[in-house]
Amino acid sequence: MTLLGEIYAQGLGVGRDDAKAAEWYKLAADKGDRDALFALAMFNFQGRNGSRNLAEAARLLDAAAKLGHPGAAYDLGLLYLQGQQFPQDFKRAAELFAIAAESGNPEAQYALATMYKEGRGVAKDMGKAMRLMQQATVGGNVDAMVEFAIAQFNGEGTNKDEAAAARLFLKAAQLGSPVAQNRLARILMAGRGMPADPAGAVKWHMIAKAGGAGDPDLDVFAAKQAPPVRDAADQAAKKWLSTIASARP
Repeated sequence: MTLLGEIYAQGLGVGRDDAKAAEWYKLAADKGDRDALFALAMFNFQGRNGSRNLAEAARLLDAAAKLGHPGAAYDLGLLYLQGQQFPQDFKRAAELFAIAAESGNPEAQYALATMYKEGRGVAKDMGKAMRLMQQATVGGNVDAMVEFAIAQFNGEGTNKDEAAAARLFLKAAQLGSPVAQNRLARILMAGRGMPADPAGAVKWHMIAKAGGAGDPDLDVFAAKQAPPVRDAADQAAKKWLSTIASARP
């Protein structure tokens, strides 16, 4: 029933039909299927097959979370964190993030790591924060990659390793993080964690700047470079930006 709901919801081999999708999801949800409960919650949040119903969406998320759905636990945790549909409750948010994090949800791992880092809803614990941040990094959460790389570079809450941090900044930069692009540019400017590369530094600075992460120090550094270095960086940055733009839907 849930799979039929997915087929109609996504238009897989049939015309997309939100009404039929909702009918199949509801049949499965009534029988206690957690994936169907979660799908119906998303329908209510998005207003698919009718008007948005945030109260019903929250109820369905709660039901799916109680059955162990990681995505539902994470989304429900966000509602408690933000004080939406429920009174703001950091402790409850952390409990829900923990359920999702233990199931391998990278977004929940990152959210819970941030709570341990700040001491919100849980006792402040940088060791736990960094372990969760590392797990979220492995799971592909770009924000976690950036924060864990910063911690690694500075040796805060984890072992100092500038080379590992530089590799992680590079990965996050290639995934489009302006903050990581800026940090990578600084690394290549200073030659810490990676060999110094003036053209590479200017290239990533230009890319980061295009994404809103300006840096006066790197502006000065770029202006001091010889024309061939600036030209090579400009061409590389334009090629990267055009490739990313063409890849967007």
